[in-house]
Amino acid sequence: MNGHWFRAAAQIIVLALTVPQWVVSARDAPLPVKIAVFPFELEDLSPSAALPGKTSNPAATMEKVSAAARQELAESGRYAVIDGSNVAAKPVTEKSLRNCDGCEAGIAAQLGAQQALIGVVSKVTQTDYYVIIRIRDAQTGKILAQEEANFAGDEQGWASGVRMLIRHQVLPMKH
Repeated sequence: MNGHWFRAAAQIIVLALTVPQWVVSARDAPLPVKIAVFPFELEDLSPSAALPGKTSNPAATMEKVSAAARQELAESGRYAVIDGSNVAAKPVTEKSLRNCDGCEAGIAAQLGAQQALIGVVSKVTQTDYYVIIRIRDAQTGKILAQEEANFAGDEQGWASGVRMLIRHQVLPMKH
């Protein structure tokens, strides 16, 4: 009976010593940053851009790309994602955020976000594309990060390219 009591007492002491560590680490964990993720934009620079009767559906592809970015950021635990796709602001609806000189910061602030993310997929050829991701501070408009990468593959791989860029270049940075 003494051995049983000793083991129970030892377990209580171990719990008493570890519970405060759980509380401290949960309390000290940074809150996720609220980030407005706007729809990714397509810049088709390929020779086939001018051809009539293209069979691709760029709107559906770009929605998949945007959803992949939102999912990757949310799953990281570092971000609380605010979907900026339903905003009525002209640069969002016209898919021209990349040319509005940082206006996404103000739109993100109106959505209650701390940061704004825009992304552009530049299609260069049928099998080459670039992805650029820019993150701004929603209050100051300052660019916190801008990452880009070149990928090979058709439209089906664009979402994967965006996930890889976020995972390997955006998330490792402190911003």
